[in-house]
Amino acid sequence: MILGLDVSTSITGVSVINDEGEILLCEAVDTRNKRYFPSLLKKATFIKDKLREIKGTYQIDEIYIEESLQSFRSGFSSAKTLSTLSKINGIVSYLVWEIFEKEPEYIASTSARKLCGIKVPRGEKAKKVVLNFLLDNDPSFAIKYTKQNNPTPDSYDRADSLVIARAGLEICRQRNSKS
Repeated sequence: MILGLDVSTSITGVSVINDEGEILLCEAVDTRNKRYFPSLLKKATFIKDKLREIKGTYQIDEIYIEESLQSFRSGFSSAKTLSTLSKINGIVSYLVWEIFEKEPEYIASTSARKLCGIKVPRGEKAKKVVLNFLLDNDPSFAIKYTKQNNPTPDSYDRADSLVIARAGLEICRQRNSKS
């Protein structure tokens, strides 16, 4: 089984798939509430609890984490946000190592989408394209909608974690075919 993580400072997507790519778990760990999660370490502790729950339920063989952003792009994250994202990504990476005793592998979001056959047309938002791709191509992937009929915010993080897990599965298959 493969664990895919889309680590974020607000909502972390968590997916577990089996060797056939079937979804066993596809959830979000929502740490947006500043009252309950006033610090990065409180958020990490909540994510740690979810990882422990996964370890107790599933026999995880491989773990893949979406690589955190490494550079600035106009109109996107600030230096402070990139720094915070790198911190939480590092903390979660360590937690994965501590809990599962496995070193995670990192996949850039663009590489993960490519491995899953998802093409993002120029000018379109990647998260929306990924979500629509999964809704159109995977009947087992479902989301909730707001009153305004928009996907709930966690839908995008769940989708991204599933793409990371499936890209990880493809990497495993490619490695096995070479051996």
